[in-house]
Amino acid sequence: MKLKERIFNIIQPAEKGGIASRIFDAVIMILIFISIASVFIATFSISRDFRWFLFRVEKWTVLIFTVEYLLRIWTADLLYPALPPWRARLTYMKSAMAVVDLLAILPFYLPMLLPINLLGMRALRLFRLLRLFKLKRYSEALGTIAEVFRRKKQEIALSVSFVSVLLIIASLLMYHAEHDAQPEQFANAFSGLWWAVATLTTVGYGDIYPITTGGRVLGAIIAIMGIGMVAIPTGIISAGFMEMLEKKPEDEAEKEEKEPYRYCPHCGKKL
Repeated sequence: MKLKERIFNIIQPAEKGGIASRIFDAVIMILIFISIASVFIATFSISRDFRWFLFRVEKWTVLIFTVEYLLRIWTADLLYPALPPWRARLTYMKSAMAVVDLLAILPFYLPMLLPINLLGMRALRLFRLLRLFKLKRYSEALGTIAEVFRRKKQEIALSVSFVSVLLIIASLLMYHAEHDAQPEQFANAFSGLWWAVATLTTVGYGDIYPITTGGRVLGAIIAIMGIGMVAIPTGIISAGFMEMLEKKPEDEAEKEEKEPYRYCPHCGKKL
């Protein structure tokens, strides 16, 4: 049991004084960056030997990530002590980070489990990019970002839904306004949707643009509306960050009041 507790403390996010846990976090983060870098390097024209080297790197990183995933399942009963061991492990396996961990390693094993030449099998390798989300567990800053999105998910979902509706309406209106004048550029509503996205986000590529008077008036109105509508989610996220930054010192002070025995009153080091 002492071994399990020790492993649990190491693989959990590092706290003050947790040297072994900090080393573990650093190693995992380095492996994540190496793995993502290998995904990008593999898209270049490289020699066969170097491609084989990348495969070996991928093999060892996946092995380490697999061991980490299994250890987290094994110690899940310590993460959820109020639940029975089997239910604690099942609860952890259904959590968002556990799903990310599984999807990050699964593309490596699928060709072994399903030895079939499927066209989409290579596309599954893109799931390796999900390893970037593993950084949330080891980085306090990324954890703060995830917490902001979690707390503001309803407001963000509402604003994104409103912007999506505006995009659809704008694309349909522009299609009807410009289709007769530009049948090739505005062939269907999806062409109008591409124009609406480029306009509302103020990107304005210029590959598709209105030439009729009605289309230009409509485009001007949609562009002005886009300045405010697209900025709403940004404002919500910024407000969430300010709330988190203001609340964090209060939470730390409250935690120290509840657990003063864990820290030396003189030097402040963890006991």
